[in-house]
Amino acid sequence: MKKYAFIAVLMIVAMVLPAAQCPGMEPAKGTEGNPITMYFVPSAEADKVLASGEIIAKALEERTGYKFETAVPTSYAAVIEAMGTDKADIAWLATFAYIVAHDKYGVDVSLTTVRYGADTYKGQFIAKADSGLTKIEDIAGKKIAYTDAGSTSGFIYPSALLAKMGIVPGETLFAGGHPQAALAVKQGSADVGCTYWSDRYPDGTIGDARRTLATIDAKADPEGFAKELEAIEKEIVIIGFTDDIPNDTVSFRKDFPADMRAKIVQAIMDYAQTDEGKQALADLYNITGFTASNDARYDVVREALKAMGKSAEEYMPE
Repeated sequence: MKKYAFIAVLMIVAMVLPAAQCPGMEPAKGTEGNPITMYFVPSAEADKVLASGEIIAKALEERTGYKFETAVPTSYAAVIEAMGTDKADIAWLATFAYIVAHDKYGVDVSLTTVRYGADTYKGQFIAKADSGLTKIEDIAGKKIAYTDAGSTSGFIYPSALLAKMGIVPGETLFAGGHPQAALAVKQGSADVGCTYWSDRYPDGTIGDARRTLATIDAKADPEGFAKELEAIEKEIVIIGFTDDIPNDTVSFRKDFPADMRAKIVQAIMDYAQTDEGKQALADLYNITGFTASNDARYDVVREALKAMGKSAEEYMPE
């Protein structure tokens, strides 16, 4: 009897071992051994983005039963490439980065972000109030700080507008993000900064990238924070705007399972309605909600590029 039991064990091991060793066999997507990878673009300080991203990922795990892993690469281009090589399953992509990812790798949008009721925003040109710069034409010959080569409001739209108007800046630099571009203007390392603009908060304080310059903790000292924003608004002024731009996205890599995608999208929408979700999304990218979306929503940006005779990929660094 023992002999037959031993043979049975050997047969089970013989069947299981090859399957375990087969390189084509991997844990199911969304499990501990093969988590859903969710990447975020570094449009704000990477550590803050990652902290908020991890809170959101944990909430999605609770709502979907899937396991998530988050990351904030050093550039928009790195996030795009991660989507193209299947390193990232989901990405919270800025508008232009989404277009490149879609056109190059078939990445597809599911949600467009909303901020205080608006699903569009603008790019803005900012300068010191005492700089003598008051309009876009004054940028000619001046040092300009863009954010990232893949940023719609921080580079694509403003540089396209300058080219259309025949305005040639002097020295240009990529600051690395919207807070950094605004800081470059404040510190005097650039004459002009190109950053995102969005409407004021319900309390009347500025909602654009200049807000990131505040040093006072808004939660600990809301009155002091509001006063500091008021001072920043007087010190750093807006001298021009770009056209409207569709807001940033929550997008999925090509061939991501449709059933899992639908479940995750619903979980994000539900989470956005909770107090915890509202706070986490506000801390992440100042998001107040989402609207269902599709790729056609972003054709307006493609048309803007077409008018300039350039493709999306021509704007991205190698």
